Amino acid sequence: MTWSTIGHTSFTRIVEIDEPFLAPDKMFAEATPEAIAPYLDWLVPQAMCRDTGRLILPIQSYLIRTPHHLALVDTCVGNHKSFAGFKRWAGRDDQTFLDNLRAAGVHPEEIDFVFCTHLHLDHCGWHTRQQDGRWVPTFPNARYIFAKEEYAHAEREYRANPDPVFRENIVPVMEAGRGVLVDVDYAVDDTLYLESTPGHTPGHCAIRIASHGASGVVTGDLIHSPLQCAHPEWNFIYDNDPQLAARTRHAFLSRYADGDTLVLGTHFPSPSVGRIVSRGNAFHFQYLPI
Repeated sequence: MTWSTIGHTSFTRIVEIDEPFLAPDKMFAEATPEAIAPYLDWLVPQAMCRDTGRLILPIQSYLIRTPHHLALVDTCVGNHKSFAGFKRWAGRDDQTFLDNLRAAGVHPEEIDFVFCTHLHLDHCGWHTRQQDGRWVPTFPNARYIFAKEEYAHAEREYRANPDPVFRENIVPVMEAGRGVLVDVDYAVDDTLYLESTPGHTPGHCAIRIASHGASGVVTGDLIHSPLQCAHPEWNFIYDNDPQLAARTRHAFLSRYADGDTLVLGTHFPSPSVGRIVSRGNAFHFQYLPI
């Protein structure tokens, strides 16, 4: 398991699933074969499967070790979940996530913080696991950090249309007293803090890392594919507020373009980490070897 550094912090990816997901035009309405043709030289094979024509979309977490804490950003799909809207990931029985966590030298009990960029099913699945027929926090000693607006939105959605994601992944964490509702300027000792990036969901947050003059940012779902660097206006099919999502994404890319901040793409293909560079009126993702 490879660890990389940002100042005096280090991080590594904890991958659960790494496979082709959907055809480009099933993820982004504008991404027709004609529209993506100019980008095939760098999309294939790293970001787009040559055989299936589907974009590659890892499901992964970032494990971050600061001088004082061990944090996990997002927790993937999880096991034995009863997703109503996405059967592809329902009822999994796979230890890859926990095995990869242990391969990084970490046990669930050692995690101090679990940050959640938002509360969609592929970002909070390992918040809980089954034990003796009930859901319990997978990381029993961690504080689970939820942005207040994101939690309120997910709770409203749950009450309007009972959602197994909220019931199985979030409610048990709160009942165990491990959930903490925070404002979008929440910070952990000036090393880890939230950055409000709404649009995909109302309370979506990126996670910033700052240490000794170096910085990084975990994207969550404000951007799904390096293809959106070339077209920030292309929205993912599940963006809650498409216009706001596009504005947030363009602002994010502009803010970090041509700088030193490492961008840790939650769904970007391996190695997932790099920097944003300007390219004409748009942007390009420059992968780093890690």
